[in-house]
Amino acid sequence: MRIYRAGVVGTGFVGQVHIETLRRLNNVEVVALADTFNAKSSAEKLNVPDYFSDYKEMIEKMNLDSIHICTPNNTHFEIAMYAMEHGVNVICEKPMCTTIDEAEQLAAKAKEKKLVNGVNFHNRFYPMNNHLKNVIKDGELGDIFSITGNYTQDWLLFETDYSWRLNSKESGSTRAVADIGSHWMDLAEYVTGQKIIAVNADFSTIHPTRKKPKGVVLAFSKDKFSEDDYQDVKIDTEDNANVLFKFSNGAKGSAFFSQVIAGKSVDINLQIGGYKKSAEWHSMNCNSLIIGNRDSYNEFIEKGIATVHPETKPLIAYPFGHAEGFPDAFKQSFASIYADIENPEGTYEHATFEDGLHEMILCQKIFESNQKQGWIDIPLYNY
Repeated sequence: MRIYRAGVVGTGFVGQVHIETLRRLNNVEVVALADTFNAKSSAEKLNVPDYFSDYKEMIEKMNLDSIHICTPNNTHFEIAMYAMEHGVNVICEKPMCTTIDEAEQLAAKAKEKKLVNGVNFHNRFYPMNNHLKNVIKDGELGDIFSITGNYTQDWLLFETDYSWRLNSKESGSTRAVADIGSHWMDLAEYVTGQKIIAVNADFSTIHPTRKKPKGVVLAFSKDKFSEDDYQDVKIDTEDNANVLFKFSNGAKGSAFFSQVIAGKSVDINLQIGGYKKSAEWHSMNCNSLIIGNRDSYNEFIEKGIATVHPETKPLIAYPFGHAEGFPDAFKQSFASIYADIENPEGTYEHATFEDGLHEMILCQKIFESNQKQGWIDIPLYNY
């Protein structure tokens, strides 16, 4: 078995998840990390043998097969382009970058260099979402006419909660939409096979000004500071987004994205309405799926080799009754990407840079719709 040499850029919450998850694959060795803030201490804490404050130095010295980008959105483009110019396969956290132009360049460069590329839309890899995709493809729900749901969090509820994501210069023109809405939209399209063709959005920001700590604050941090440790900062990104959708095969839908709903640490809901049956998946109970029937009992399906679609079985790693959650979805996402590196001729489920480009287009059009307060069409690009 070939062992792939991976480097990770960024060692905040999600960077640490990437490192931990890659170690579960058995064919990937995390040989180095890069971080401008705390590379040495992170490497010691995470037991990574080499560390760099400059990702370019890491790429040039470490003979990497792949790089995982887990840094603020506005850095993704530069890091990914540099890696691909040096022949390194790229796995990037969402959103892929901050503009459509950047996304187009990244997708084109990956195609030019014939490099494997992935965007970590890991919600595709919960087994019950894959099962739902397959039963919809088989026609069990009938034609789909409704696609609705939400993705809500609470980690930015208070005025003193702060993250680089609040600043459009680092996160891009949208925040809740790009950071979590992109996950929901990718999942809705992946499961149903329908593309979003029009959007109508309305944003709100509950804290136009926030108190930013003068020191460094990591994502999801619960650190407390004194009044003198804060400075007032104007906020130019949305806390909440209500979005209406039109889909390519005629379905219509809506979603609510928010990072300020108390008690919702991570709450993703997807509800699909078909002419025969409905289906609902909920991240809080990610190992189950509800199939709704009009004239009979509803079906509660729990993850297991005996209960899922035949094409879903490879995504199940543990026996019936053993839960598989967030880190397992990451594992399956990365397993798909590294299988693609091993055998580029295969068919895989992970999101690519072309999917990342599509999501950037959706985020930008949703931003424009909020500004216009009306419908915006989404061209069906030939990526």
